[in-house]
Amino acid sequence: MTQNTFSLDFEKRTYGDANLLQQVTVGWRDLPMPVITALHCAVFGGGFQIMLCADIRIAAPDTKFSIMEAKWGLVPDMGGMALMSELASQDVVRRLTYTAEVFDAKQALSWGFVTELDANSVTRALKLANQIAVCRPDCIRTSKQLISNTWIADRAETLLAESVAQKSVLGGYNQMESVLANFEKRSPIFKD
Repeated sequence: MTQNTFSLDFEKRTYGDANLLQQVTVGWRDLPMPVITALHCAVFGGGFQIMLCADIRIAAPDTKFSIMEAKWGLVPDMGGMALMSELASQDVVRRLTYTAEVFDAKQALSWGFVTELDANSVTRALKLANQIAVCRPDCIRTSKQLISNTWIADRAETLLAESVAQKSVLGGYNQMESVLANFEKRSPIFKD
């Protein structure tokens, strides 16, 4: 066997805890705003790993999925291992990684890789984006950060993080505008 001659230094951390290829995917998790993907056709290999980083994943029912790297003699290396464990059980991740089998959207949903199915995934994703867009932007950013920071934290850390996050959004102009807009049955006008 020959030594790996690919020019990318896989072990060099050039983006915080990630290398360049990993940053393509995990960078979505670091964005302050929610990321929604609309999936259709085939979501294989790198595409599968990229979609894992979205906050919400909407798939058309006929979408096909595969962790395809093993077919090509590779391993998932774009953040997939860090993210799959948040979504599916270890035995499912092992099976799909070892076999490179193609599976359907219904199975992806049951395993936790997909948030929901919709025949028009783009329209559904846009509808969700619009629902989120009318919410207080600093509250959404804080909620995204809270979810990311506490997902695998223990109970005490999570309860404290909730308190800190709530204190950061409570009582300011945008929070008062949220309350008034709801009482007055109008769209809020946030300062952000």
